Amino acid sequence: MMTFAENYHDWLRDAHAMEKQAEKMLTAMAERIEHYPQFQQRITQHLTETQHQLSLLEEILDRNNVSRSLIKDTFSKLEALGMSLGSKLASDEIVKLAISSYVFEQLEIASYTALISAAKLAGDNAAIPVFESILKQEVAMAEWALLHLPDVSEQFLQRAAAPGAEAKK
Repeated sequence: MMTFAENYHDWLRDAHAMEKQAEKMLTAMAERIEHYPQFQQRITQHLTETQHQLSLLEEILDRNNVSRSLIKDTFSKLEALGMSLGSKLASDEIVKLAISSYVFEQLEIASYTALISAAKLAGDNAAIPVFESILKQEVAMAEWALLHLPDVSEQFLQRAAAPGAEAKK
């Protein structure tokens, strides 16, 4: 049976791996998006937020003497690479990226919501405001992604219907 702290530490490792995956995915997305500047700008902004979130998580891991999981980090990076490569093959890549962005944000929202509860029970009260701050950023990104999904979809459809225009990315 695992203690509150052991579960909490495991979830911290998961969050670190998840943010590593997000960093890889957002980097690939930002580099691929060419014809959707508003979407690219928001992805780039969230990439910066994600990199800061990673540093905050690493501080919490260090403060709790929790080692990072090389296996989880490596697996998450490979998964992000696979997602990136898969969307590159789609003729509607930008729409797939926009949908994936929203879905991934929901995963992050759920993870940080659970981490807040775990931190309380494990007695890591110093981490709670950090997780709450990260959670707000993830909620804001999810709301933005959902709000702008119709625009990205419409822009894609209009570009796809225009002779000679590249719509994919």
